[in-house]
Amino acid sequence: MAKLLDYVTQRTNEYIEKMPKSLRKKYGQFFTSNETAFFMANLFDMPSEKAEISVLDAGAGTGVLSVALIERAQDAGNITHIKLTCYENDPNILDLLQENLKWVQLNSEIDIDYQINTENYILSQNFDYNGRIGANPNPEKYDMVIGNPPYMKIAKDAPEAKAMPDVCYGAPNLYFLFASMGAFNLKVTGEMVYIIPRSWTSGAYFKKFRQKFLKECVLEHIHLFVSRDKVFDKESVLQETIIIKVKKATVNPSHIRITTTKTNGDFSEITVFDAPYDTVVSGANKYVFLVTNSEEVDTLEKLNSWQYTLPKLGIPMKTGLTVDFRNRNALRNRAEEAAVPLFYSQHIKDGRVIFPIGKECEYIVTDQPGLLQDNENYLFVKRFTAKEERRRLQCGVYLSRKHPRYNKISTQNKINFIGGMKELSECTVYGLYVLFNSTLYDNYYRILNGSTQVNSTEINSMPVPSLSVIEEMGKLLIASHDTSEQSCNEILRSFIYDQDRRSENNLKRTASTGKAAV
Repeated sequence: MAKLLDYVTQRTNEYIEKMPKSLRKKYGQFFTSNETAFFMANLFDMPSEKAEISVLDAGAGTGVLSVALIERAQDAGNITHIKLTCYENDPNILDLLQENLKWVQLNSEIDIDYQINTENYILSQNFDYNGRIGANPNPEKYDMVIGNPPYMKIAKDAPEAKAMPDVCYGAPNLYFLFASMGAFNLKVTGEMVYIIPRSWTSGAYFKKFRQKFLKECVLEHIHLFVSRDKVFDKESVLQETIIIKVKKATVNPSHIRITTTKTNGDFSEITVFDAPYDTVVSGANKYVFLVTNSEEVDTLEKLNSWQYTLPKLGIPMKTGLTVDFRNRNALRNRAEEAAVPLFYSQHIKDGRVIFPIGKECEYIVTDQPGLLQDNENYLFVKRFTAKEERRRLQCGVYLSRKHPRYNKISTQNKINFIGGMKELSECTVYGLYVLFNSTLYDNYYRILNGSTQVNSTEINSMPVPSLSVIEEMGKLLIASHDTSEQSCNEILRSFIYDQDRRSENNLKRTASTGKAAV
């Protein structure tokens, strides 16, 4: 007899071949590969003391994940009965889902009771989730929740967003609404395995979701994909995707398992790393740092020893002011009366800001205050880099004295800048350059954010030393006449080491005198 999962996967592939991708995209459909479904199902701990389990698969599609979990339970040996609830409201796929589950029911070695619910998964539980009048006092909960939720942005006033106001900020994506509702549907100590984008692990848009999700559940396992084109069979998905396993519990474990698939899609080459839970899930924002080795943990622990952030120092990173295509009439190719420089990412070269470079539209003539900033010292940072580029953080020092004829300048919105709210000395700007041109800070940002966009929200959450320390770093860099990444690394390490040494001496002095050194 053919394996249950093989049968359903074959029928799913036949459906994909016949159904246009544009139509599947309308429902946010990306089908899970056989290998991925098998891996996800095997993340569950099958309870040895129970013969019956209840399973929820919201956004069931053709039933691939449900069937993978059924096969996993079948192989466990002690499970004799599964109560399966599937949600699916795509009319194009309902018949196939029904046929697949019926076939599996007839061919499985264990008893399966299944129900296909065609209601909107989020809206159908609106009253229960929010505890409104008319809510079920005892809504159904499940031992296991498995899912590949739809990946689709919705408007901030969409019914689904209004149904879950406690996790929504701005225009949300259905995938994290499904994840939050899945956690609601779990029994205490129940387990959920979802395959979702990694974008929720940082950023302001997902803050409310992270805070609620990681208060009600604990992360037990995260799986990362190095190659994005192997995650979904026969699909072209550019979104960076991860698999998470969570448990409905409030006591954090000491460690979380993080695995990585290197290059192939059959999960045969996997690296395993057990990271400290408090290092992975950190801070009031509940950022999730996807570390894969002890060196990355060391990076986080070293930098997290700093007590400040850029906003606390009064110099938050901001996004460039001018959206060039919306202000075409104000742009100029050459210097003219009343024109001021408009800086783009192309002006950032080898740690410096070079101007002019003969680029089109590198001047702007405007009296709109929102498009102009004072000609002061800044650190410019590129907002966008290519996936294959070695560094994510690419910055350049801008010194106002090199452009004395201008009182104002402008920055295109594809760069970020630090400065402007507090006038910075040249030493301070070079000190900021030490931080953001170092390998340590580049690695920190990569751990925090997997996208190619440098987001000012995440940068403003990163720990930095005091302004006096930053200024001292800048003085050393200026004196060295070497702005290379290696030079920045050596300066930064010297301050981290010095800080560690001061802390050690402080502890020794406290032990001998009973008084802490100031």
